[in-house]
Amino acid sequence: MARTRGVGAAAAALGIVVVLAAAAAFHGAEGKACTNAFTGLASHTERAAAQLRSAPALPEPVHRGHNHGDGHDHEQHLTPTDESTWMSLLPRRALRREEAFDWLMLYRKLRGGAGEPGTGAAGAFLSEASLHDVRLEPGTLYWRAQQTNLEYLLLLDVDRLVYNFRTQAGLTAPGTPYGGWEGPDVQLRGHFVGHYLSATAKMWASTHNDTLNTKMSSVVDALYDCQKKMGTGYLSAFPAEFFDWVEAIKPVWAPYYTIHKIMQGLLDQYTVAGNSKALDMVVKMADYFSDRVKNVIQKYSLERHWESLNEETGGMNDVLYQLYTITKDQKHLTLAHLFDKPCFLGLLAVQADSISGFHSNTHIPVVIGAQMRYEVTGDPLYKQIASFFMDTINSSHSYATGGTSAGEFWTNPKRLAQALSTENEESCTTYNMLKISRNLFRWTKEIAYADYYERALINGVLSIQRGTDPGVMIYMLPQAPGKSKAVSYHGWGTKYDSFWCCYGTGIESFSKLGDSIYFEEKGDIPALNIIQYIPSTFNWKTTGLTVTQQIKPISSSDSYLHVSISVSAKTNSQSATLKVRIPSWTSTSAKATLNDKDLGSIYPGSFLSISKQWNSEDHLLLHIPIMLRTEAIKDDRPEYASLQAVLFGPFVLAGLSTGDWNAKAGNATVSDWITAVPSSYNSQLVTFTQVSNGKTFVLSSANGSLTMQERPEVDGTETAIHATFRAHSQESTGLYDIYSATIKGTSMLIEPFDLPGTVITNNLTLSAEKGSDSFFNIVPGLDGNPNSVSLELGTRPGCFLVTGTDYTAGTKVQVSCKSSLQSVGGIFEQAASFVQTAPLRQYHPISFVAKGVKRNFLLEPLYSLRDEFYTVYFNLGA
Repeated sequence: MARTRGVGAAAAALGIVVVLAAAAAFHGAEGKACTNAFTGLASHTERAAAQLRSAPALPEPVHRGHNHGDGHDHEQHLTPTDESTWMSLLPRRALRREEAFDWLMLYRKLRGGAGEPGTGAAGAFLSEASLHDVRLEPGTLYWRAQQTNLEYLLLLDVDRLVYNFRTQAGLTAPGTPYGGWEGPDVQLRGHFVGHYLSATAKMWASTHNDTLNTKMSSVVDALYDCQKKMGTGYLSAFPAEFFDWVEAIKPVWAPYYTIHKIMQGLLDQYTVAGNSKALDMVVKMADYFSDRVKNVIQKYSLERHWESLNEETGGMNDVLYQLYTITKDQKHLTLAHLFDKPCFLGLLAVQADSISGFHSNTHIPVVIGAQMRYEVTGDPLYKQIASFFMDTINSSHSYATGGTSAGEFWTNPKRLAQALSTENEESCTTYNMLKISRNLFRWTKEIAYADYYERALINGVLSIQRGTDPGVMIYMLPQAPGKSKAVSYHGWGTKYDSFWCCYGTGIESFSKLGDSIYFEEKGDIPALNIIQYIPSTFNWKTTGLTVTQQIKPISSSDSYLHVSISVSAKTNSQSATLKVRIPSWTSTSAKATLNDKDLGSIYPGSFLSISKQWNSEDHLLLHIPIMLRTEAIKDDRPEYASLQAVLFGPFVLAGLSTGDWNAKAGNATVSDWITAVPSSYNSQLVTFTQVSNGKTFVLSSANGSLTMQERPEVDGTETAIHATFRAHSQESTGLYDIYSATIKGTSMLIEPFDLPGTVITNNLTLSAEKGSDSFFNIVPGLDGNPNSVSLELGTRPGCFLVTGTDYTAGTKVQVSCKSSLQSVGGIFEQAASFVQTAPLRQYHPISFVAKGVKRNFLLEPLYSLRDEFYTVYFNLGA
């Protein structure tokens, strides 16, 4: 039924007579190919690897299939009726060679022969709050992510960023170029600079950092000089000959993709940062590429141009629609239409879930452009396309994180179980899916889109930064059991030698964290939609009100999300409406008070709407239940029904594990097999160290063995996990600070951090059973150092854990007993003495213990993990 309704809607939107006539004319005709690229090397990863291996200036095409298991390089997506109907709405030649090229005439042909440009723009939507008016609360999670990104943007050097542009323009290029995908021999060079322009514009709006303003203006000035020197309107870090290859359907790495990034960056510098020079540069670029596309259509056909769109073009349609809203130039609107990839949008128009095998991040931006087409033209078909696409991803192709893609591609619908690997959820796709959900929310005000945004932002975006390390991000977000963000094909990137596509979208994502918290609704009584719980302040200029949102730190031991929204007015009694999202993941027990007055029942998946005359010191409090739940993987085969992720409200919880994923859930409710870690347990954590050969080593428990490992120099490592222990008595609820004051003369259980409920025995084995052989006496260090301790076996007084002398990493810890005589040179005493230090790792405020078949799992938010190995999906049927 859904498919039938979709065909009808598409026919109505396109003109039923034209559609049916075209379908009849092409009955039995061979469908046109809709592919990912001209060559078999369709993914960015593969093409980067090929170019960085040899790095010729203009490489010969490399013919090699990739190995993602679905044969994407041969996927042609032939759907004769649907695609022929869509693409054959136009004659083979849009214009004869002898005709003068008329953009209005071409526009009318693209519209099925009717309609004037710009006359059918869609109705009023919610307006995004300007980043200039939103400030994140210092010290919070989102603020730290923003500041880490700001630090990185300030580290990057202007001359190095624009080196390849200057070289291409024939200008003097001081300094040296950056490496990675911005290297001078990489065909995609220049793409990151476009992202940098977008990111800095939005970061400057978010912070008004003067140094950043100067830096981004210098980049625009340098690019302006390059464009002026070339004199044609062309601007790029690679030669224009790349587009000759595109037009000849010859292999080249996505030049339009890079052009989109540059044009979008310049347009953002104009619309967000107010740099009028940047707008002039974008217009010149649009004029240059208008001429190129026009020449292809006149020389060959419109279909030849569309065939060239099988090479990734980024969001060319999107940026050109945006440009048209500013210039109202007919040429820009028609050119935007010409970058709407019809063979892909046609599948969505007839509501066919046939996206498997498509390169995800090639096609999500095309849908974003279709959304902009709807906003500009009012054509409801493109609203339907976006809605169907979002529903398709959410129902069949997304992980618990909200992300999508496997090895950069879409798999068959509802077949994600076998797609789990280190190469899941390309970061770029999450960045772009957030744009789609954001637009849909602006149009519809449906809670589901805001819920999706929250889920993907927390688990997909916040997960890609390595803590507060500036310029260290990931490409993929692993979802397979026992994987690490640090151990994948790309792993963590570097500040100056990565510059992957996901670095570009990454710096943008963390520059605009404030852009989807607040949305304004125009009207006689203005309204403000608050859809994300992010501590921040919004200067609501329309009403003269300032809205401040504060969140009590979330903890696994508190089953509520506590939100405080205060309003202050510049003048008295401002009439307005506040609409606050009540998420779908909560329960009917949610409560709200306004100035201490109970507002009655509020319901999940709705808005709490309050209209009143607002005065200073009005105070809204929300107490929203936040609960544990499991969510099945999107795979409809019965044998995979037991694979489920664990969530706490919107937070995906990952279990620290190197591969085990068998949970002991049985038929119990979630609260029966998952329990919160008390915050007091942090005071029971400790790390034991020794010095050997001038290096500091830590006692480590991994793979069932106790060894000494070098103390890591950075936070967030797997070593830190294994070198942290919970030392506690049989009664584990006691509140004491084990690492601020050395505990001596006490008997303790020693529990590895990542194995809750498991203790080290006197035999140096691991056991879930706690008996007399599970205790260690923590006694004053045998070496006589007042700061050291020795670990004596509870069942064997006088026997201790010992290391050795002059040892190296990996040395096993053993048990040795002290004789009645002092050892020669105090060697034994030194080997049996450790310094008890602050733990290398602590429990995250949101921490749980999940029962497992062989061992228990420590669950923490996926976004908080760095190098640790983890599992997202658990087998609940073990």
